[in-house]
Amino acid sequence: MAAASFLWVSCAEQKPAQKAETSEKASIETFKIAREKLSTELRLPAELTGFQEVNIYAKISSFVKELKVDIGSTVKKGQLLMVLEAPETSSQLSAAKSRLHSQEAVYMASNGTYNRLLEASKTEGTVSKNELDVAESKKNADFAQLQAAKAAYQEIQNLISYLQIHAPFDGVVAARNVNIGAYVGPAGKGSDLPLLVVQQQNKLRLAVYVPELYTGYLSIGDELSFSVKSLLGKKFKAKIARKAGALDSRLRSERVEMDVYNESKLLLPGMVAEVLLPLNAKDSTFVVPKSALVASSEGNFVLQVENNQTKRTHIQKGREFADKVEVFGELTPSAVLVKNASEEIKDGTAVK
Repeated sequence: MAAASFLWVSCAEQKPAQKAETSEKASIETFKIAREKLSTELRLPAELTGFQEVNIYAKISSFVKELKVDIGSTVKKGQLLMVLEAPETSSQLSAAKSRLHSQEAVYMASNGTYNRLLEASKTEGTVSKNELDVAESKKNADFAQLQAAKAAYQEIQNLISYLQIHAPFDGVVAARNVNIGAYVGPAGKGSDLPLLVVQQQNKLRLAVYVPELYTGYLSIGDELSFSVKSLLGKKFKAKIARKAGALDSRLRSERVEMDVYNESKLLLPGMVAEVLLPLNAKDSTFVVPKSALVASSEGNFVLQVENNQTKRTHIQKGREFADKVEVFGELTPSAVLVKNASEEIKDGTAVK
């Protein structure tokens, strides 16, 4: 029994030593960094609007006399949409026309007087130089008054032309906020809402705000796909047509617009779409497995192996795709990194 007890104690003392020896020899897996052109996709909400859209208001205070269109009406450029009525403008036009005729008569008289004096002055001593100058000045002043009267008359005519509202482009009437007899005007209660809203719906504008981090991956002409909730399972294609070239001060993102041709009228202005943006790298970048990246309170870093020892190298994280991630920092093409990095591996850890 004594011999057996001694043997059991000896075995118990040897086991921890063997375990420690095994842990010291534990290997650390490494890999050589490589460059890749990472292609990822970004899903963002976007909004569809009419390529052209206008809210139509009344230029002068008036009443609605005729409505030629209603909601959903398809209109052509220049088509008459609405007729307004303002009786006082007719009186103003008559008054302006009378002033114009009066001024024409005054100018004709002063012009005739000047021409007769000019003809008489050809005979020396008949008309003084001062009298001729006074007649010429009177003629010029009356001509200026005539031009002012013509301008005033034209102004009233222009105001009357605003009583007939025409379509500014081909489109569809999306809203109507007045009825016949309603009072409308440039100010006051009659100007709260637009009379009509006209939208171009055969061509739409798809606008999306792209975060600052991803703006450099998009170029004009890139093709993307999008979908809307009302047409589940159906995908639409569009190409980037315009970029703002600046970041929105509130969202810190860039507005990117696509032109969407909508001849079938399946898509409606105001729809919210989900856009799938392709983010294709222009140049190859360093790409590492996600397990090689450590995110700590001190920042993101990888464990670089130099002279068979680990060294923390702080980096900036880029795009992520599946189990890979872009990294930017002081890394060389021949760098060797620890594949399964963690904060427990300190600087200077021996690596075989």
